[in-house]
Amino acid sequence: MKLAFSTLACPNWSLDQVVAAAHEYGYQGVELRLIDGKLIDGAMPATERERVRKTFAGAGLPVVAVDTSVRIAAAPDAKTALDELRPLLELASEWESPVVRVFGGEWDADRSREDAIGQARHVLEETARTAQGLGLSIALETHDRFSSVELVADVLEDLPLSAAALWDVGHPYRVGDTPEHVLRLLSGRIAHVHIKDCRRDPGADDWQLTLLGEGEVPVRSCVDALRKAGYTGWLSVEWEKRWHPELAEPEVALPQFAQVLRSWGVEK
Repeated sequence: MKLAFSTLACPNWSLDQVVAAAHEYGYQGVELRLIDGKLIDGAMPATERERVRKTFAGAGLPVVAVDTSVRIAAAPDAKTALDELRPLLELASEWESPVVRVFGGEWDADRSREDAIGQARHVLEETARTAQGLGLSIALETHDRFSSVELVADVLEDLPLSAAALWDVGHPYRVGDTPEHVLRLLSGRIAHVHIKDCRRDPGADDWQLTLLGEGEVPVRSCVDALRKAGYTGWLSVEWEKRWHPELAEPEVALPQFAQVLRSWGVEK
């Protein structure tokens, strides 16, 4: 397994700062959610796309995933999700990223579970062939309404392997899924992994992100389960500084996560 981090951790960094930090802290790749502090846009001008490509290629750092905001089950309809997703697949291909992340989302109360799953399956099925031709996977994250791996597995059932899962280790744990349960349902379909830790506030349902090992998520057990299942892909640290500015600075969090993960045998 290899180690990366998401630029969600460093909303105030330029691409050059991202590259320098990756080298300094021993990360082997970078996951793109923000570029110079801005969310990725499929309509990014060609000159900017090329600047991003050259920056990482010149630094010898692969772009390990491109994180979109596309919500394949919660979009008003399948066409809306498809129109948003297709240009982002092309963008990821230009950057030689193996993964494009999508969400399921929180669908409206007047949409049934079956309809939501059906729309998500339709979007993935329609784009799977394009993704395969570009040499990448579209990974549905265990997040929001789809934190349960059973729901993700229902969406992916019998779809081409280019329709995959992204295991965010925090969210399934919050809804009661053990690492063994995740691997039992999604083994062979996990294209990417988000590493985070968090703990529940005493007497409340709210969860707070923590440095690695300071929360209650069994992250090491997740890593061990992945190793046992033969996963050889990326472990990507997702420190959500963009959404939670009160969190520790990336200069603190990113080296801490890397140090702990390497102590667990994750490759340098």
